Amino acid sequence: MAGITTTALTFGLIGCGSNSANLPPKPTDPNCDDWDWDDDKGVWACDDDSSSHRGHYYYGGNYYNNKNSLLKSSAYKSYKDGSSFKGGIKTSSGFGSGSKVFGG
Repeated sequence: MAGITTTALTFGLIGCGSNSANLPPKPTDPNCDDWDWDDDKGVWACDDDSSSHRGHYYYGGNYYNNKNSLLKSSAYKSYKDGSSFKGGIKTSSGFGSGSKVFGG
């Protein structure tokens, strides 16, 4: 029975999977080693505890230190209103997961 449960859980994690293939690539900035996907805003956010960029949003090669500065950016507004906007991509990784964050 344990084998069936393990197989079912493994399938659930793989079968539901993430839609990370639909996300833009993670930034490769050496100032942050831990990126989370913010589904509502459709951008990456730095979640590296040792980085001075912790909690900052990243879009178009720029860091935004808070949500308001991101939302005021004309480049971000254009992206959010355009067809290339990647918000709304669910990145769940298991049964019943409603997570809106993708980390790695």
